[in-house]
Amino acid sequence: MTDATHPILVEADGQAIPVHPLAEGEVEAFLAQKRAPVRTYAAANAFTGKAGQVLAVPGASGAVERVLLGTGSGRVDLSLFRTLAGKLPAGQYALARIPKGIDPEQATLAFALGTYRFDRYKKKHGEPIPRLVAPKGVDAAAVTAFAHACALARDMVNTPANDMGPLQIETIAGEIAQKYGATLSVVRGDDLLRENYPAVHAVGRAAVDARAPRMIEVSWGDPSHPVLALVGKGVVFDTGGLDIKPSAGMRLMKKDMGGAAHALALGRMIMEAGLPVRLVILTPVVENAIAGDAMRPGDVLQTRAGLTVEVGNTDAEGRLILADALTRAAELKPALTLDFATLTGAARIAMGPFVIPFWTDDDKLAAQIETASKTVADPLWRLPLTDAYRDALDSDIADLKNDPDGWAQAGATTAALFLQRFAPSGEDVGPWAHFDVFAWNPKGRPGFPVGAEVQAIRAAFAMIKSRFA
Repeated sequence: MTDATHPILVEADGQAIPVHPLAEGEVEAFLAQKRAPVRTYAAANAFTGKAGQVLAVPGASGAVERVLLGTGSGRVDLSLFRTLAGKLPAGQYALARIPKGIDPEQATLAFALGTYRFDRYKKKHGEPIPRLVAPKGVDAAAVTAFAHACALARDMVNTPANDMGPLQIETIAGEIAQKYGATLSVVRGDDLLRENYPAVHAVGRAAVDARAPRMIEVSWGDPSHPVLALVGKGVVFDTGGLDIKPSAGMRLMKKDMGGAAHALALGRMIMEAGLPVRLVILTPVVENAIAGDAMRPGDVLQTRAGLTVEVGNTDAEGRLILADALTRAAELKPALTLDFATLTGAARIAMGPFVIPFWTDDDKLAAQIETASKTVADPLWRLPLTDAYRDALDSDIADLKNDPDGWAQAGATTAALFLQRFAPSGEDVGPWAHFDVFAWNPKGRPGFPVGAEVQAIRAAFAMIKSRFA
């Protein structure tokens, strides 16, 4: 995984093709000032300024002379700039102006995200892509670094499990740590039992030795700064275990390490920005495989927190490994803990693939997340930690179970309630929030190709920067 997977914003260039963002009410006046061929071409292509319309206008030579971008009739959506990148041919472009109410840096980042391609396995790869001249006042280096972090997470999720196993995630974590002068600690295989990560070991022990489970911890920053803990679910492939998934349900399970990819990408953003925090990234990484020593339905597992968990379903494994990781986070007395996981299908049923639910019992943190979500156009929605569902996790023989009683129905919320039992709490620690990400675009559209997607971490970064800086 290298930074070459994402384009670098280009320096100012007089040869760049201008892009004119136009609202529906601005099109007529704009065209009235242009040459007749431009007006004729716009009319022939029914360009009205409708949101998302992109029209590449050719000059006398036939090459693109200018681009018209429709921004609609109301508030301009940042995602239009991502769509723009997905519709343009290769070349260098420059925004002729920034629409009112739009942050130039966020518009630039949206364009950069829209140029992402994953062509590692194609014979024809590395095709030219559109590039943007950074608008005046935009920190091109900062935007580029941010885009690289997002591209890294998407590359990790897109890469199939045969090339993205526990070792590869450990290697990527090590590369990030080395780049930013962070400390890397890894506990592997049976050492997980000696170091008291029993749930991580139980979920991953059925994998072959080369794909042994591991607990990865990256630490960075001044120890005197407040601790920020990022936790990411790293199931490199999820068969469902002995409660095996049907083939259709297993098809995309290479992306079940999306939480780890998100946590590492967000950590990279924070380190690159030099935010004043003591950052700790915790990624339990396993393969939920099937073998003679796989955990069984009905087994009772120990956890780092000392709580016992009855395994009702081996396909509810993500919350088990997160339990140990969240317990480790609690030991660090964090000022803030965020966890990211491709955790439940119930979240998708409730919210679909494009809006990410989150849970927290801290109203102030929730408000900060919601504000950041709107500011950077990273769609999030708070769901409740409903007390009435807690006893759905009660077990007859253990402290709790990993699959809730069916009467509760709210599978995404009961999963969050399970995690809350292990998350940092008390007067000496800060709040916790859980994000149930999908990490995938099931439907391709310009700027949003089918495949891996980065969700929630742009809003999380904006919130963290505001909260700590």
